Amino acid sequence: MSLKACIPILGILLASFSLAHGEDLKRIEENEFGKTSDGTVVKLYTLRNSKGMSVKVMTWGATITEIMAPDRNGALTNVVLGSANFEDYKKGYPSAASVIGRVANRIAKARFTLDGTEYKLAANNGENAIHGGLKGFSQMVWEGEPLSLRARESAVRFSYSSKDGEEGYPGNLTVHVTYTLTDKNELRLDYEANTDKATPINLTNHAYFNLAGSGNCLDHELWIDADRHTPADKDMIPTGEIVPVAGMPFDFRKPTRVGARIEELKPQLNGYDHSFVLNKDARSPEIAARVTEPTTGRIMEVRTTQPGVQLYTGNHVQHRGLCLETQHFPDSVHHANFPSTILRPGERFKYSTTFSFSAK
Repeated sequence: MSLKACIPILGILLASFSLAHGEDLKRIEENEFGKTSDGTVVKLYTLRNSKGMSVKVMTWGATITEIMAPDRNGALTNVVLGSANFEDYKKGYPSAASVIGRVANRIAKARFTLDGTEYKLAANNGENAIHGGLKGFSQMVWEGEPLSLRARESAVRFSYSSKDGEEGYPGNLTVHVTYTLTDKNELRLDYEANTDKATPINLTNHAYFNLAGSGNCLDHELWIDADRHTPADKDMIPTGEIVPVAGMPFDFRKPTRVGARIEELKPQLNGYDHSFVLNKDARSPEIAARVTEPTTGRIMEVRTTQPGVQLYTGNHVQHRGLCLETQHFPDSVHHANFPSTILRPGERFKYSTTFSFSAK
């Protein structure tokens, strides 16, 4: 092996040694990242593991700003779209890896009826509501708390209290999202919530992944364990049907180049923005999808306890990254045949999604 090829590997070994012996590098580091317009401090947490991998996530929107993952040669590159400058987020960073809520995805006509009462939401996607409203969870400052878990994990827990009536939704909702980085190069997101009044809830993280670290995602190879999807109308509102993906551009049951059939979606769409019905048992975190980047050898596997995943190919940012948003189906409040998104007092909203990184 050449000296040049050895350098990335040597760097990983040194990082692992330092972490294992408690030298220089800390498992969890907390810093001030910036301030909101009203002066609220935004904190940035850096999680590290013994393999040299690191993840940065801030209290603004519980947003991931960086994931440094190794390629087949051990070289680390940021594989999620983000910025090192908080001012970019204040101005409306277009591809933030934030937690989306109270309800991710779309709600038709920006209204729903629950237990006989109609609730009106902000119409921020044509005549429909999307991603929690005009100021959803992605634009709130959460409380961050570093956690001491197992010896081979580093974690931070984010908490947010959404008041009754916020963005039109009923009930006081308390939400916790814990980010855990393991020594197996896994980033696990654990979501929990409870409410004092019946309310819809559908949380996800809207991370845009680019396993090459640059360029676009169209040459990434994607596999999704889904035989069916939820077709939608021109406004991307589900029709309520659940149909097979066979013979359609939504068939990723075999590893397929992301851009291979993207032209079939035009002129209506510039790429994918579709919900897939996973084959897995939603009670256990089984594998739902796998992304492979051929030039670097990086692989990302997604495991979740959610019933669906929304594939979005960064259509508004020139396909610079792809999203695999684990969640319930869009507009579930209007479709009784979809898994329910209603959380009631005394119930506990809880699910987990893990992004595992490797290379070959």
